[in-house]
Amino acid sequence: MYTGKATPDAAADRGWLLGHFKDPADPRHSEDVEIKWGVHPKGDERERWATGERRTALLVLISGRFRLEFPGRTVVLAEQGDYVLWGRGVDHSWYAEEDAVVLTVRWPSIPGYRTDEPAGAADAQPAAAADAQPEDAADAQPAVHAPV
Repeated sequence: MYTGKATPDAAADRGWLLGHFKDPADPRHSEDVEIKWGVHPKGDERERWATGERRTALLVLISGRFRLEFPGRTVVLAEQGDYVLWGRGVDHSWYAEEDAVVLTVRWPSIPGYRTDEPAGAADAQPAAAADAQPEDAADAQPAVHAPV
């Protein structure tokens, strides 16, 4: 069992509360699903598009206004509870139109997609290095503002 508070716990792993990147002894370790509590200040945006997605993702707006960009489509989450779901192979990016809090659920939990590594680097590095830190599909923000 584990109890916590999303904002401070999320700050430790760039927003991610649960996933393969947690220590296997931690109850928050999972290879099936990843959960993120994303706190984004107005103007925060994904560093670059996520491409080659191998997971399904659900992003739910808790507060604020949050825009997601997909090839040929823009989705704006404007009211609490608005959400968007996308599947494998769907490229995407995002932008916080207002201060926003979003909850992201992705499955399965697999290495890759960090915006702070060069494109393709996750596939090129050893598995242990890829697993060393949490991933991000909607999460280019530093842990300082407890992050999508």
